[in-house]
Amino acid sequence: MNAPGSTRDRILGAAELLFAQRGFDGASLRQLTATAGVNLAAVNYHFGSKEKLVEEVFRRRLDALNANRMAALAQLGSEHPATLEEVLTAYIRPALELSHDGNGALFMRVLARAFAEHDDTLRRFLSENYGHVMRQFTAEFARLLPQLSKPELYWRIDLVTGALTHAMSGFGMIQRKDDVSEQAHREQTMQHLIRFAAAGLSHP
Repeated sequence: MNAPGSTRDRILGAAELLFAQRGFDGASLRQLTATAGVNLAAVNYHFGSKEKLVEEVFRRRLDALNANRMAALAQLGSEHPATLEEVLTAYIRPALELSHDGNGALFMRVLARAFAEHDDTLRRFLSENYGHVMRQFTAEFARLLPQLSKPELYWRIDLVTGALTHAMSGFGMIQRKDDVSEQAHREQTMQHLIRFAAAGLSHP
């Protein structure tokens, strides 16, 4: 594991910031090295190419996020048949915790860029490395909502994920009040989102 102030982490932090601000094509390696305070040789040494750097920006956040999601889902299955709200909690809580951890909200903007810019290489990377997590949750939703056709279920999950991404980005109208703690605000967000998602998923 790298120390928090390591060259590799500085490069990843600078890349995350620039990708959120300028997009993947708009952020140049020259801007990246200037922001991170390193030279191009350091970027090449740690990552080899800009494409690999982009992938590592995602790995740094998504490996832990999806491991936490799968652990939460596995725990549900070991206790009793999970309810829709419990599966949604396993899906939503780790994501909201990430968004409030350090620059998690900034990463959400990077993630949104990945889909907005239609980068096929990056989408393939995300599908190959993290698609199994979404398939596992989709299977649980399908079990709990057998009345929905596959296309209808996929539409609804896609919209729930969009709402989650929006909540994580920090761009919404609902901002934390000064007298509300970060943890309390996150819990409020989660409860509202779970009720909203459960109603949308289970609507006839």
